[in-house]
Amino acid sequence: MGECNVQYAFDPESEDYRVIEVNARLSRSSALASKATGYPLAFVAAKLGLGYGLFDLKNAVTRSTSAFFEPALDYIVVKIPRWDLGKFSGVSKEIGSSMKSVGEIMAIGRTFEEAIQKGLRMIGLGMHGFVENKELKIDDIDKALHEPTDQRIFVISKAFRKGYTVDEIHALTKIDKWFLRKLYNIMVTAESLEAYEPEAIDFGAAPNNGFDKLLRLAKQQGFSDFQVARALWKEQVSDEAPLIVRSYRKKRGLLPVVKQIDTLAAEYPAQTNYLYLTYNGTENDVHYLGDHRSVIVLGSGAYRIGSSVEFDWCSVNALNTVRSEGYRSVMINYNPETVSTDYDMCDRLYFDELSYERVMDIIELENPHGVIVSVGGQIPNNLAVKLDNAGVRLLGTSARSIDNAEDRHKFSSMLDRLRIDQPRWRELTTLDEIHRFVDEVGFPLLVRPSYVLSGAAMNVCSNRDELERFLTLATEVSDRYPVVVSEFVEYAKEIEMDAVAQNGELVVYAISEHVEFAGVHSGDATIQFPAQKIYVQTIRRIKQITREIAKALNISGPFNIQFLAKENDIKVIECNLRASRSFPFVSKILKINFIEIATKVMLEIPVRQPEKSAFDLDYVGIKASQFSFTRLQKADPVLGVDMASTGEVGAIGTHFDDALLTSMLAVGYRIPKKNIMVSSGGTKSKVDLLDACRLLQQKGYALFATGGTQKFLAENGVMSTFVAWPDDEDAKLKVNEMIAEKRFDLVINIPKNLTERELTNGYRIRRGAIDFNIPLITNARLASAFIKAFCRITEEDIEIRHWGEY
Repeated sequence: MGECNVQYAFDPESEDYRVIEVNARLSRSSALASKATGYPLAFVAAKLGLGYGLFDLKNAVTRSTSAFFEPALDYIVVKIPRWDLGKFSGVSKEIGSSMKSVGEIMAIGRTFEEAIQKGLRMIGLGMHGFVENKELKIDDIDKALHEPTDQRIFVISKAFRKGYTVDEIHALTKIDKWFLRKLYNIMVTAESLEAYEPEAIDFGAAPNNGFDKLLRLAKQQGFSDFQVARALWKEQVSDEAPLIVRSYRKKRGLLPVVKQIDTLAAEYPAQTNYLYLTYNGTENDVHYLGDHRSVIVLGSGAYRIGSSVEFDWCSVNALNTVRSEGYRSVMINYNPETVSTDYDMCDRLYFDELSYERVMDIIELENPHGVIVSVGGQIPNNLAVKLDNAGVRLLGTSARSIDNAEDRHKFSSMLDRLRIDQPRWRELTTLDEIHRFVDEVGFPLLVRPSYVLSGAAMNVCSNRDELERFLTLATEVSDRYPVVVSEFVEYAKEIEMDAVAQNGELVVYAISEHVEFAGVHSGDATIQFPAQKIYVQTIRRIKQITREIAKALNISGPFNIQFLAKENDIKVIECNLRASRSFPFVSKILKINFIEIATKVMLEIPVRQPEKSAFDLDYVGIKASQFSFTRLQKADPVLGVDMASTGEVGAIGTHFDDALLTSMLAVGYRIPKKNIMVSSGGTKSKVDLLDACRLLQQKGYALFATGGTQKFLAENGVMSTFVAWPDDEDAKLKVNEMIAEKRFDLVINIPKNLTERELTNGYRIRRGAIDFNIPLITNARLASAFIKAFCRITEEDIEIRHWGEY
């Protein structure tokens, strides 16, 4: 009774099939299936569990027919996973029977070609569709086709360009020829477009019959205006070229139509406003009033590392507030996993792309009161300036202010004018310039390349050898691809300010503090709120700086500022004029809905500042990160300045130890029973861990330590057993062998430096712990906090209380 998921293996040669597994529960694909068919499986399953029959229940889309109708679809849905394998050092890029994706997209169209090209843009990997992308460098196309990786579909595109036939690609990939022929159709259209010289086309009002016919076919096959422009202008394509194509097709009357998801192929009228845009249709299914009462909220796109359910929470709360204030709530998003893409969540849901082209198509149809770009993370934020230039009314903070915060040069100049301190940085184009900057500020340095070869987007370098190795192996440094090099402040606390302002005046704020020192990405860090261990003077200065920045940028809406604090020296790292990843967390701990307040501010509705006592909390919230290293074969499970976590938990406790222990247990750590292995890295982290190691000894734990750590602990009166590094051939006790025998209950490995031996041995210890399912901590401050928490209190001491009791 209820929902069931069955997985089959089908042999296309013999048409024989086997059942792989049966799950008598909701599956990962049930949300996708529910949204693709407009048939809410979990809702119907829950009703059946309560005793209803299918004949009693209504179809959610028609609202008149019974739920036992089988869907008959007049559209095609494509689901594409989002992989973020480039975020991990050493990870295997091959995809197979173990899941590695961190999210997915769902694209809707009337042809497979249209839906797949939409989908490839939606994944957000810088690709424009199946064709007209940047050139992929592939040494062995046959090998890349035969061994599936996250780039495989783009390898197929390259293979077609190199003259491979459908049959040859089928032989190497075993992908059904139906799909390959459809992809080949896209390639043929691209080559036909590329045969045109842009000078031969009159982009005024005059028709160009042959080109017009081809342009219509291209749009029906899911080509974006940019892809058409790229095909015509090749490498010389400018920012204006897609706008020329857009303007021309509008003059020729080539516009997309809006279609309702209709699960019964027009046999019965559809009632929901669950919509998509297509060029394979002749009329809109929606009647537009043009009454300026719509507010469009741009969603967050596919879940990925760095943008997940937090922004969905923000989008949904914005929609709820828009609705409650009497406006028509409109959502644009394409993620099958999110609540913002439930069709009863808003008055109109466009399950479509968050690209400039598609958002403008919808804005021109909706004629809205305004558009909210600040609750869906970075994707909508990146559209702000383009939409503003097109005359779109953005609600809340202006596009100019958003640009002033996003552009490093403009933001840095503003901080200088306000006399607000920031880490020194330069944007450099040659290795000589980088070395001169090193002479000026010294090591360590944070290096952010604009063009990355190896996937390591950012790195902290602590000497010239590391710097040169990173810059030559991982990046390309040139006038076209400058590198941003920043001073890296060691042993500094990182502090987050989440806030809402109205016309530059602070309305509500939350100051939270990272457990780890700066150098761990804020998305991976363990965050405590309210801040527990920072000076009152520091809090006062942070509030003062926040007010100055809010006034200078005339912020109206949500924003987030990240600070570094060392003693009482405060530096600003960055400011985002949008909701941040921690908005849901601080809203739930404070019990003040920051997004509801921010949305009212953006709708120009007066809001009251919360009373001071609302911030006087007698409990602590901890946000801890969830990692997926077990699924990512060969990836180095170490945290750095690039985000790696794929989820998080929020925990509340009456004090810090209680909340931290709850959160660590929630993300999968276990309280060790007996043996703990410590490899504590550099001198500072050895000192950081000393008190924790003393506590472990007092509590009767057996400590095992690598050479330097064992010697340091012995000098400070802490007994431990020496275990040798993995590359020490003659040793009796080798750490990796003991890990393989599961002799440790917890492994603490703090990376020391980037020398080859240190990297190799550290990697083998860390990877071993992950592969043998032993809890691993790679940060000294987090390890110390966790150890002190489980030594001071036990699991039984943690009170079970519901959220409302705090």
